[in-house]
Amino acid sequence: MSVQWGPDVAYYFFLLFARVGTMFMLLPAIGERTIPARLRLTTALAFSVVLYPLVAPELGAVPATLAGLLAMLGHELAVGFILGGLTRLVLVAAQVAGAVIAYQMGLSMAQTADPTQGGVQGAIVGNFLAFMGIVLIFVTDMHHMLLAGIYQSYTYFPPDAPLMLEDASETATRVIAGGFITGVQMAAPLLVFGLVFYLGLGILGRLMPQIQVFFMMMPANIIVGLVLFALLLVLMMTWYMAHIERHFSLIGGI
Repeated sequence: MSVQWGPDVAYYFFLLFARVGTMFMLLPAIGERTIPARLRLTTALAFSVVLYPLVAPELGAVPATLAGLLAMLGHELAVGFILGGLTRLVLVAAQVAGAVIAYQMGLSMAQTADPTQGGVQGAIVGNFLAFMGIVLIFVTDMHHMLLAGIYQSYTYFPPDAPLMLEDASETATRVIAGGFITGVQMAAPLLVFGLVFYLGLGILGRLMPQIQVFFMMMPANIIVGLVLFALLLVLMMTWYMAHIERHFSLIGGI
């Protein structure tokens, strides 16, 4: 494909960069806020150059008016925001699991800034699981599925197609519901431990009401919970990564 440098090339490239850059700022792993914004935008710019000869024929004709150009640019920004935001919601499972586990271990008040959610406060267990998930995405090369998904998005969401906002809202609901289910499944062993542990403490409290059983057994709750968490971490992350891979495969069209 021959490239002629002119207004058409500039239009197609910036139209491509609008979607790619937005998705690079929102996608998990490659769009984390711990990565400098300039580095993410530079990577998006380089990836746009790679995609240009593959996608440019599908971008349609150049609009004849400024209003049409701005409408196309807004459409691409909206598509990038929708796809990137929906993919970012996949990570909610780690925070759900971490919040449940921290509550069962008595560490719900131990909170730190979550690097995967823009620095907002979250349970330290959930932040640990989320950050480990980001590391495993790179280790298992799942970020390649995200890059493939950016390319495949032009097949399923061409620039001249209307925005499917209703479908996007339904998909967001399903992703959040699936993340909640996966998070509870990851924390299920700790839920069973908490149920049995607090049931035993309740019985002891009834037998010896003069002793503050719950206060005295709090260190044991934390220690046993941390031991179980360490023993079950591999199983939890395996389940979590299967959840991520299932959604990434839909994005990547694999």
